[in-house]
Amino acid sequence: MPDIQLPDGSHRQFPEPLTGLELARTIGSGLAKAAVAMRVDGTLKDLSTVLDENVAVAIITKDSPEGLEVIRHSTAHLMAQAVQSLFPGVQVTIGPVIENGFYYDFASARSFTVEDLAAIENRMRELVKQNLAVQREVLSRDAAIDLFESMGEDYKVQIIRDIPASEALSLYRQGDFVDLCRGPHVPFTGSLGAFKLQRVAGAYWRGDSRNPMLQRIYGTAWASQKDLDAYLQQLAEAEKRDHRRIGTELDLFSIQEDAGGGLVFWHPMGARIRRVIEDFWRSAHVDGGYELLFTPHIAHEQLWHTSGHKDFYAESMFDPMQDEGQPYQLKPMNCPFHILIYKDKLRSYRDLPLRWAELGTVYRHEMSGALHGLMRVRGFTQDDAHVFCRPDQIAVEIGEVLTLVQKILGTFGFDRYEINLSTRPEHSVGSDVIWETATEALRTALDRAGLEYQVDEGGGAFYGPKIDLKIQDAIGRKWQCSTIQLDFNLPERFGMEYVAEDGSRQVPIMVHRAIFGSVERFFGVLIEHYEGKFPLWLSPVQVAVLPISEHFVEYAESVTAALSKIGLRVETDLRNEKIGYKIRAHTLRRVPYMLVVGEREQEAGTVALRDRNGQDLGSHSIAALGTALQKMHQERQNTLEWQG
Repeated sequence: MPDIQLPDGSHRQFPEPLTGLELARTIGSGLAKAAVAMRVDGTLKDLSTVLDENVAVAIITKDSPEGLEVIRHSTAHLMAQAVQSLFPGVQVTIGPVIENGFYYDFASARSFTVEDLAAIENRMRELVKQNLAVQREVLSRDAAIDLFESMGEDYKVQIIRDIPASEALSLYRQGDFVDLCRGPHVPFTGSLGAFKLQRVAGAYWRGDSRNPMLQRIYGTAWASQKDLDAYLQQLAEAEKRDHRRIGTELDLFSIQEDAGGGLVFWHPMGARIRRVIEDFWRSAHVDGGYELLFTPHIAHEQLWHTSGHKDFYAESMFDPMQDEGQPYQLKPMNCPFHILIYKDKLRSYRDLPLRWAELGTVYRHEMSGALHGLMRVRGFTQDDAHVFCRPDQIAVEIGEVLTLVQKILGTFGFDRYEINLSTRPEHSVGSDVIWETATEALRTALDRAGLEYQVDEGGGAFYGPKIDLKIQDAIGRKWQCSTIQLDFNLPERFGMEYVAEDGSRQVPIMVHRAIFGSVERFFGVLIEHYEGKFPLWLSPVQVAVLPISEHFVEYAESVTAALSKIGLRVETDLRNEKIGYKIRAHTLRRVPYMLVVGEREQEAGTVALRDRNGQDLGSHSIAALGTALQKMHQERQNTLEWQG
């Protein structure tokens, strides 16, 4: 007679064992319909699992994060079943869940086409309608090898042979399809349906280029058709906003393959925006009590042994270069350089906190297949900062960092965040006392700032707890940018000290902190967030002056000179083209404002104002318009407050 404890603390007793699905039905038909799995004493299990003893059970529904993962994993199996149904002889390999979807790798002599994807998707929908039961079986390793050998599934056999002989394996069957999997899965294929196959790509077996090339089919799956439609709409909008395409259209940056992949070339228009970003960043940091540093791009290899990067980060570092028999390394991070400056002299407790910031360019050996525009590069500029403080100063310093983060991100138009507080992992350095003090300081700072956050238990770095902040862009995507990390490891490794009030030598706490993450990646996010339509203060060209004909060039240039004099970035279009052509050209360039000048404007000393959205804003005097635009630029406003 199992006694089942539910998440609300209530208990239900049953006269005989029952499955998780039967339990859900006793609670409510709506819950049973939405259920895809369950947690039994904290362990995720199939709904078909029999509950025959006293346990705590939580039903997992399809609209929860865990439920969505189950749906995606089950949809991957559904796709594999459809592929083998349509194309006999194709072997399945692995099919994991990824962000927003899933993929499955297939060994096939046939190259899958777009038409094949449509056929596979149609077959998947037929299997959903059949509402096949998804059943779990447990086999010994040897029995599983025999089964998959008989099926001609050579890749599955390779996977199984790498598993210890004593380990029992679980299989899942649905109709005539069987696959090796830990599960859990939905109880019936009818629980699925909101999915879309997206594309085919090549992938080496086990990621090794010496192995055979497989075909990887990507798909996405959601709890409901409404969620799927919203995601597909977001993808379509994201494609329109792709920073690589807009960067080319607006001539902002390029990746020059002649120089090597993952290296960014900033063109004049992009460099203008970067200068504005960096100038604001510097002024905000100086106002926040930071000193600005500049450090080298390379250092002796021994420095990276001391820091531990050669032990834990070597695969992401470029090979050393030799000079006079000595090895030097391109820096992957700025931290050790700031530590060396700290150690240049003995510090007192009165000197702390020290707040140092640097726009430091670093270099990381990313795999060529992982490079992606500005989002994943090999050379990039971190907006790096480090705070060296005493343990009793942590909470106040973290609070100041959070204030600065909100100020800077808010100025760029980001005010929606997802925040995670990551705590001590299983393997870590530092005493229990300092971990508890540091974690509580982070928690206190977040609470005082009034920020909502989630706790990621055990998700901290081995050297300290951290706060990670993801910004939400205009179409709802989240981007990891800001991070605040406490470090007890590097100060110990480098023998950092300060003289405490009692004369003893103490080790300072080191706070690693970035707001953009990197200038390059943040710029890519900005491009996509604004779709290239930057607010006035960021736009490389803020105003374009467009004379109707050559007769009004002198007047147009006087307008340009007047606006340039008050600090605006202005261009005059002197091309021998019709005014409609000029307006369209500068609209495509996303120039915020266009000033049309002709005979009437010249006589009145005015301009005809248009914005990049095609709105005619009427006729205005140069002085009044200049004052309004200057105010908008200086105060970083997003809309023109025109008073007439």
